[in-house]
Amino acid sequence: MLKLYGGAKSRASIVRWYLEELGIPYEFVLIDLQAGEQHQPEFLKLNPMGKVPVIVDGDVVLWESGAILLYLAQVHGELPKDAAAAAQVYQWVLFANSTLTQAMFPAETRDRQLPPLLKGIETALMGQSYILGKDFSVADVALGSMLAYLQMLFQVDLSPYPAVADYVARLQQRPAFQKGLMGARA
Repeated sequence: MLKLYGGAKSRASIVRWYLEELGIPYEFVLIDLQAGEQHQPEFLKLNPMGKVPVIVDGDVVLWESGAILLYLAQVHGELPKDAAAAAQVYQWVLFANSTLTQAMFPAETRDRQLPPLLKGIETALMGQSYILGKDFSVADVALGSMLAYLQMLFQVDLSPYPAVADYVARLQQRPAFQKGLMGARA
């Protein structure tokens, strides 16, 4: 059975959301980040960076939430076979995990860095239910989780971006979001 290592209130909740979407059984291994369990030799064998999340899927050991999401999408047939279409998925996963996340921190620059990105996401979502069109994908897990975190952690007002606000609300209604992302927040 796949094992997911993560801490309470960590990016492991993003992976949990996607595992729930896919209906994949998994064992969640809670790492006590406050106690420094991520720096213990046993855990460092899995991720020498001492960070969560980490998955162990048979002989495959992966860390970094974006890499894990893309791996799961590929293994479970959720990535498009066409290279250009797959690249669109990669683009949004990498954008969420890099560009958007960097704009969230530090707090002093958030008000300057986020609006242009939110405007771009707003434009991309116009007239479609999900970031890549009519179908939900792993790109929505990556992007949607970061947008949900903006509201949960920083109370960012998305009302100037109605398509983004509707998108986040739509994602939050998904049972897998509730179980994976919200259930993992405790």
